[in-house]
Amino acid sequence: VQLQASGGGLVQTGDSLRISCVSSGFALNDYTVAWFRQAPGKEREGVCSITQRAEGRIYCAESVKGRFTISRDGAKNTVYLQVNRLLPGDTAVYYCAADTEGRSGSYRGTLWTRFYDSWGQGTQVTVSS
Repeated sequence: VQLQASGGGLVQTGDSLRISCVSSGFALNDYTVAWFRQAPGKEREGVCSITQRAEGRIYCAESVKGRFTISRDGAKNTVYLQVNRLLPGDTAVYYCAADTEGRSGSYRGTLWTRFYDSWGQGTQVTVSS
């Protein structure tokens, strides 16, 4: 396993969490990294992405803009997703993924699952009302 997500948990509406994605196999600074989430019975959806450090563009889905943000710590080889003002609708398994093969090309940062080839195992976030 090269990507490891952690930091999820059971929280209440309005709470915040910071979930982490650590790479053990490659330098996250060199690639576009994204967070996706999947709720029971629903398709996996993109949350936020950050392009490689030299570019550093950030994209977030409209549903989470203003509440979620993505960042990276190169020294720790970690990408974070800060999730604020959580809602029950944010309940899902959160996955981190990296585009190590350059599938996205000029569409770097786009939150399409097919652009990402390396995936972590996911961390559960449950928001109670």
